[in-house]
Amino acid sequence: MRHLFMRNSILGILTLVTLGVFATGRAYAESMEYTIDPSHLTVAFKVHHVGYFNMVGLFAAGSGAFSFDEDTATLSDLKVVVETKSVFTGHKKRDAHLRSADFLNASEFPEMVFVGKTTEKTGERTGKVHGELTLLGVTRPITLDVRWNKSADHPIYKRWTLGIDASGVLKRSDFGMAYAVKNGWIGDEIKLMIGFEAYRE
Repeated sequence: MRHLFMRNSILGILTLVTLGVFATGRAYAESMEYTIDPSHLTVAFKVHHVGYFNMVGLFAAGSGAFSFDEDTATLSDLKVVVETKSVFTGHKKRDAHLRSADFLNASEFPEMVFVGKTTEKTGERTGKVHGELTLLGVTRPITLDVRWNKSADHPIYKRWTLGIDASGVLKRSDFGMAYAVKNGWIGDEIKLMIGFEAYRE
């Protein structure tokens, strides 16, 4: 009888300890704040040019932040700001035209902003972020397909770092950017490619 009592007591203690560990783990599982590293941020785009090929360009300057819970793969408070004047395609005259009122109108609208609203998990490390893009003073809904690549201590910077790749599609005419759309010289559909490393605060 004494042995049975001791066995039940030990099992009871182990059960309480186990539950305590899981409870503690859940208590500490929470969203952490991340800041996107501007030196490891790529915002690129691809657009059809006069029916000949897909021209690729990028924006060289941007910033952003978000919250992320690695235990539940929950993303929130995502905001990415891109400087429109930083557009770059490798051709000075073309880049100046892209900054003009025909396209980005960078002097009047220096920022392009994406704000995440809701998320949808599609796999263990993939999902969709439904949000809003503001461009040329116009805000429209856009969905990004997102892949969570890696989370680990960065081998160089020694900070916990998260890596993301994302892509999406928009129509520039939805934002009032209609230059050369009707004659088909420049495609209306823009394919976005976004990648970054973000460090945990």
